[in-house]
Amino acid sequence: MEIRGPLELPAQRDDIELRTADGLTLVGELALPEAADPVATLVTLHPLPTAGGFMDSHILRKAAARLPALANLAVLRFNTRGTTSPRGTSEGAFDGGEAEQFDVAAAMEFVHERELPRPWLLGWSFGTELALKYGRDHDIAGVILLSPPLHRASDAEVAAWAQFDRPVVILVPEFDDYLRPEQARERFASIPHATLIAVDGGKHLWVGESQTRRVLTEIVAAVHPAALPLPTEWPASR
Repeated sequence: MEIRGPLELPAQRDDIELRTADGLTLVGELALPEAADPVATLVTLHPLPTAGGFMDSHILRKAAARLPALANLAVLRFNTRGTTSPRGTSEGAFDGGEAEQFDVAAAMEFVHERELPRPWLLGWSFGTELALKYGRDHDIAGVILLSPPLHRASDAEVAAWAQFDRPVVILVPEFDDYLRPEQARERFASIPHATLIAVDGGKHLWVGESQTRRVLTEIVAAVHPAALPLPTEWPASR
């Protein structure tokens, strides 16, 4: 069976709740490898909820559907405050990336409580702003930024990552709506150790199976490269 679209591979999937320091309950899901301990954890931060972003935004949903089985990764997805998905609605209201710092902290506290290994922040669009603004407050293995618009994270907040000894991996689509590779190289030049990957033909929403596979491959290359190449058929032959 070809791995594509909404196909969901075997995993242990649990509905979870996060509790924020300011008293809100956020809804989410934790996907774990079915028959092995995870080697690392993806803590996902979804695109802008006022523009339709939520925990089921397709790249994050497909990461949770495929990577526990294909790469032995744990994948934590959740709705930030005021965001609704089929899983439910998180309490509170969208705060433009400010009070969402408590949402990021609640996710990281959950990771700590569950003793999930090597947490990487995986932000997409608005989620990259949260990762850049608040990721340095937490014990993370690294950060992966998909289609960063750099609308909310300041130049100073970006530059502060130069002093944070963790990998910063940035995927920038060739035809992004907000920040294209040449601009991104300038805006992220303040982080000498950042790895910026320009994706030919890519667009902000990473639509299409070829783009999905490219993004998931780059995620795994950063987090658990021994799992590459990712199989395209299930059951996997290896």
